Amino acid sequence: MKVEKKTVFEMEKCYSIAPLFYRGKHHMLVAAEKTDDCIMMDMQGNYEETVWKGPSGTMSMVQVPDTDGWFLATREFYSPNDSKKARIILCRPAPEGGWKTSVIKFLPHVHRFGILSSGKKHYLIAATLCSGRDYKDDWSYPGKVYACELPEDLTVCSEDNQLEMKVLKEGLLKNHGYYQGSVNGSACAVIAAEQGIFQFLPPGEGQGEWRIRQLTDLPASDMTFADLDGDGSDEMVTIEPFHGDTVCIYREAANTYKKVYTYSEKAEFAHAIWAGMVCGRPSALIGHRKGSRKLLMFSWRSGVQGEFKADVLDTDAGAANVLCYEYGGSTYILAANRETDEIVLYKAEEGDA
Repeated sequence: MKVEKKTVFEMEKCYSIAPLFYRGKHHMLVAAEKTDDCIMMDMQGNYEETVWKGPSGTMSMVQVPDTDGWFLATREFYSPNDSKKARIILCRPAPEGGWKTSVIKFLPHVHRFGILSSGKKHYLIAATLCSGRDYKDDWSYPGKVYACELPEDLTVCSEDNQLEMKVLKEGLLKNHGYYQGSVNGSACAVIAAEQGIFQFLPPGEGQGEWRIRQLTDLPASDMTFADLDGDGSDEMVTIEPFHGDTVCIYREAANTYKKVYTYSEKAEFAHAIWAGMVCGRPSALIGHRKGSRKLLMFSWRSGVQGEFKADVLDTDAGAANVLCYEYGGSTYILAANRETDEIVLYKAEEGDA
């Protein structure tokens, strides 16, 4: 794989990335972990406008389904030790121009969330990294997973009329990783914690309860899914343990996940994770924030003996989050390189680096 690297914007501790469809076009949102802003860019990395001024404290951003530019975001989660004021907000274009934000749920220590659709209903699912802190690095209060059905009109929510969320699961220590998408054809959310990796499936038509399945019981920080080897079944790519240095790949067999690959090098403080098609090749991207701070791409190489291989796309980068997309006939990788305070757009193509 060959990549062309371009720094498109400087943002102190840039962190969260999300796509946004607005006014008939695709855009990208990037927000900071701490004091800097949230901005919107076009698909080629050109700055368009500032959505809000910092501080942000934004871990997650997700577009509200069937809307023109409306999205939910976390605010004031600055670190595991400074997240007691964390909340979920609604951000939407204002008729007079600019953007309007409003609180829909105060949820201390909320780190990741998503919106799952089942039939005509949309559900908010949110995970808290912990449930309290008495002192720095206190992990004595495990996190929880919450959910609720979203109202059709989110503008009815406010600080005085917040969403009512129920606890789906508790007792999850270092409840960090979140994946949303499809695993072997089932739309779901997957959450990683010290107790393992758990799959959450929303209520189906005529069903009122969430279904929860434990996939592994090993401590994990993050995970993602893709059919890397083309056998028709998704592999699970993991970062282990919490903010860990080990990248693994699992295959599902006999209703359980078996580890089939471990990256031979240590990826210290691995954090960024994404999986999908990169230049037509099923791949997983991993970025780590300490040590050599590489951006890695894992894929399957067929041959007499097929095997998983890792390509180094960049070094001294330190991505907190990353995603890949196709635009204008080219493949782009957008990275929030937190450790260098740079939003970077990589243009990727097959070939030698």
